[in-house]
Amino acid sequence: MRDPFGRHIHYLRLSVTDRCDFRCSYCLPRSHRDFVTPEQWLGAPDLRRIVAVFASLGVSHVRLTGGEPLVRRELGEIATALASVPGLRELSLSTNASRLATCARPLKSAGVTRLNISLDSLDPDNFRALTGGQLVHVLAGIDAARDAGFAPIKINMVVMRGVNDHEVDAMVDFCRDKGLTLRFIETMPIGTGGQQAQRHFVPLAEVEQRLRGRFRLSPAAMHGSGPARYFRVDDSELRIGFITPQSQHFCDTCNRVRMSVDGDLYLCLGQDNRVTLGSMLRAGASDADLRAAILEGVAHKPQRHHFLDAPGAILRPMSALGG
Repeated sequence: MRDPFGRHIHYLRLSVTDRCDFRCSYCLPRSHRDFVTPEQWLGAPDLRRIVAVFASLGVSHVRLTGGEPLVRRELGEIATALASVPGLRELSLSTNASRLATCARPLKSAGVTRLNISLDSLDPDNFRALTGGQLVHVLAGIDAARDAGFAPIKINMVVMRGVNDHEVDAMVDFCRDKGLTLRFIETMPIGTGGQQAQRHFVPLAEVEQRLRGRFRLSPAAMHGSGPARYFRVDDSELRIGFITPQSQHFCDTCNRVRMSVDGDLYLCLGQDNRVTLGSMLRAGASDADLRAAILEGVAHKPQRHHFLDAPGAILRPMSALGG
């Protein structure tokens, strides 16, 4: 499946909820209340059906996202259903890890193969100010994921000036000591929270330069479908990635589409064009109808986002599609 610019689309990011037990300032502002109602959520059978259609079109990697996927009680059932789809080679999950201590082993058994964990601070007070949550639960979740055999585990840190940029070195040391992969991410002006976070924007070239003053960074390969540029730190096993949607956009190599919890297929995180697959499904669409709609949508996938040209254009919060 290729878009008009020849990009191979083989990665689906699938939101199973737009709700979260955290309220990270750049993602889900505390004032937000406009959530999709549960009766509009797609259940495990419908999600499996749609994913099977995507797999028939060449999609081989599905990532379960949110909001926070672990707040959805049916997540284990959804993971089990999707893991059995023919042609799907990888089922991964993005999480804040607050509930992972009790869920890691069941998710591994259900067929989840890899984890990305959001962790923006190692200071309990700063973490609480950023998220409204408790750091101790996240750290316990990370340890449980390691014990369950997930590897590699990727830690995602959104770097914000004057908020957590002073913790970059501490995060490197933490990930090296725990055997984790670390990815730094730039803020994105999506939704009210993302637009407000722009005043804390840090181009990651600054972070990279800072780390080069302490470490030897050598280009490295890393398994995954995302856009990070990876480096090996000294002679250690630690890999550090940089995800730069603003300062060095990676749209030319985009390989993904995203679907919301109610079945809207978004062709670009930074634009609002969509295909209403959920509505089609509820209206009785056949697999052939869904397949044709997906292909028609991908045929109109835009060439790039417009974060810099129209920074206030996307009103939905980041939690709606999981980044």
